[in-house]
Amino acid sequence: MKHILLLSMLLMTLLAGCQPVQRFAAADTATPPLAAVTPEAVTLEPEGFIQRTHDPVIAREGGAYYVFSTGARIPFLCSPDMVTWEFCGRVFEQNPAWTRQVNPQLGDIWAPDISFFNGRWHLYYAVSTFGTQDSAIGLATNKTLDPASPDYAWEDHGIVLRSQPGDRWNAIDPNLVLDEQGEPWLAWGSFWSGIWLHKIDPATGMLASDGAAFHHLADRSAGPDNTPAIEAPFIVPRDGKWYLFVSFDQCCQGAGSTYNLRVGRSDALTGPYVDRAGAPLLEGGGTLILDAYDRWKGPGHNGMLIEDGVYWMVYHAYDERQIGIPKLRIESLAWDADGWPSLPSQQQ
Repeated sequence: MKHILLLSMLLMTLLAGCQPVQRFAAADTATPPLAAVTPEAVTLEPEGFIQRTHDPVIAREGGAYYVFSTGARIPFLCSPDMVTWEFCGRVFEQNPAWTRQVNPQLGDIWAPDISFFNGRWHLYYAVSTFGTQDSAIGLATNKTLDPASPDYAWEDHGIVLRSQPGDRWNAIDPNLVLDEQGEPWLAWGSFWSGIWLHKIDPATGMLASDGAAFHHLADRSAGPDNTPAIEAPFIVPRDGKWYLFVSFDQCCQGAGSTYNLRVGRSDALTGPYVDRAGAPLLEGGGTLILDAYDRWKGPGHNGMLIEDGVYWMVYHAYDERQIGIPKLRIESLAWDADGWPSLPSQQQ
């Protein structure tokens, strides 16, 4: 407990500014290696309102951290230090009307993604029915994440991307990433033909209509495992390379879940991505970075926040000591001399 308290105090010291902090800034391919200045990786032990947190993403604004996750009307948590969390509300008072076109019986909204560009917070989210391609990605924006601010008001902008049976992709699990010029791109995908990427119009938050191409980033269906079970992309830049994290296998089965996290990297945001052994992610490749450990089963569907050179990863895992309830987990990444990440939980 002492090391957790010390870490909490250190984090509080760093929370000086009041301006919005992006999950990560536009990639700077000229930056020097971070290995010499990156602190030792740690595993936090979140406490408080962390139960039933699924598909989390994290952001910071001013002196508070925010985690958004799958749930009714998109629940979110708040914390001053990434350790103690409380329930702070839901994004929507009721589901947006357009969601009834996709799922008339919609309960939970899935896999939100939070990012800051063009002066506003952008929350992409997914609406679907489990196991189908009848899906859509929506967008809501806000000037601030602080519910106490007079400027706090979520505005829904409707459908960004739709998929139906027979399409090339499944329009869920969105992730917004900024390129070297600060231009936004959206990654998404689950099962079927895997992970895709398309440029976003920064003014509208919708898919760019300037003839930009769809880029295919990762796919397991053509790989040696002979399974389509890949989803939940999350892309971050580091030292001139792009790292694509994806979840393999099965979520949502409590302590019986087989979820695990893989990573590949590329010299270009649009790919091609390869794993540490050189296997293309379009052919089923992916280096294992996170698997079940201790009481935590089926860890996966990660988000990321980069602060002062530290890559903080949030994800959910199922607690086998409490009937497989999904809970929030947080770790920071370590990076080896070859630029590949690892997690301290996997060193136990």
